[in-house]
Amino acid sequence: MNEIRDLIVGIDFGREYSQICYYDRKGEEPRSLSMKVGGSQYEAPTCLCRRTEQKDYCVGLEAEYFAREKGGIMIHDLYGICEKKDSVVVEGQEYEPWELLAEFLKGILKFLGITELVKNTKCIVVTLEDLGNIQVENFRKAFSSMGFPEGKYMLQDYGESFYYYALSQKRETWNRSVAWYAFTPENVSFRKLTLNGSTKPVSVKLEEPVVRALPVNDEERDIEFCKFVQQTLGRDLYSSIQITGRGFSQDWAGQSIKILCYQKRKVFYGNNLFAKGACAAGKEKLEDKALKGYRFLSDSLVMADVGMEMRVMGSPAYYPLIEAGNNWYDCKASCELILDNTEELVFVVSTFDRPEKRRVGMMLPGIPRRPNKTTRLYLELQYISPKECKVTVKDLGFGELFPATNRMIKQEVSL
Repeated sequence: MNEIRDLIVGIDFGREYSQICYYDRKGEEPRSLSMKVGGSQYEAPTCLCRRTEQKDYCVGLEAEYFAREKGGIMIHDLYGICEKKDSVVVEGQEYEPWELLAEFLKGILKFLGITELVKNTKCIVVTLEDLGNIQVENFRKAFSSMGFPEGKYMLQDYGESFYYYALSQKRETWNRSVAWYAFTPENVSFRKLTLNGSTKPVSVKLEEPVVRALPVNDEERDIEFCKFVQQTLGRDLYSSIQITGRGFSQDWAGQSIKILCYQKRKVFYGNNLFAKGACAAGKEKLEDKALKGYRFLSDSLVMADVGMEMRVMGSPAYYPLIEAGNNWYDCKASCELILDNTEELVFVVSTFDRPEKRRVGMMLPGIPRRPNKTTRLYLELQYISPKECKVTVKDLGFGELFPATNRMIKQEVSL
């Protein structure tokens, strides 16, 4: 590996298989790491094995070996475990999902071969098929237990990783639309990445997936996929076509490949797209800022700018709190304020597709009534989904004149 400090790492945490890559600054691209010592196998099962003699854990291919040959205790469906809050019993002992997740992350990060990982890492970006509240909480706790502060890790779903991967490639492969065929052994889904150059910034969107079940028989599978390609691509122009997933093979897709490559369309197939897309996202967000003129519109992103109208240094001003276009689990803001002729907080909300501002009020039951400008409050906003925000308000009092009661209001607000 060429990098030993300021590492930007991408991890694809898949339901069945996982991968890891890092940003190679010399080669100026994400580079996959083999998950087999001395080999070139870039995927490994998303599993964990408790080694009974050593009383530690191993992951992936090594986990399978120790479970098969050395009597280790295999922990399957780690992805599913991390979607829940339920504890898991291993060797008669209960573990929280985040504890097992932390062991898996430690194991996969060992492939970097780096000492003092937290110190030498700039950011780890983990990508998953989907992201829910429980998964986010489990990852937060796992990284925290490993010593990583919030600024040193990010989470994103496959859709966002696809966006960062696609737009990190040569411009001619994405300046129109990009087609994405995602395979499983049972079906294939199609999504189209579109760019709208008439907006500022340029809006980029992944259309909703269209799914088609595929036969098991190779010849029938090829015929059915051919029909699906013709139906989904139509007469639209595409800069490139990306194919992912274990259900695709060139061995059966002879006719399909001819249709895909019609008129010299650029077609790419590989299973390292999401890990590399996660890595590219870390590089873009922390260093390059090359996509400042683009905004990815995703269901996982908060699409609202949220702020408040206040008097700042004596003058009326708009005070921004949350900026649209960020992942909901990254959207957190706080400030202190003094109430001025009001008994409620009013948030000013505007969205990318509806620039007209709307006002969302929040009453303050339980906060003591005091003379004007003598109630100081701590305000915190933390999104818990793309459209729901948990608002916390705490009474800080007003010096010795009105001591703090520390009364707290917590409310979930649609913003």
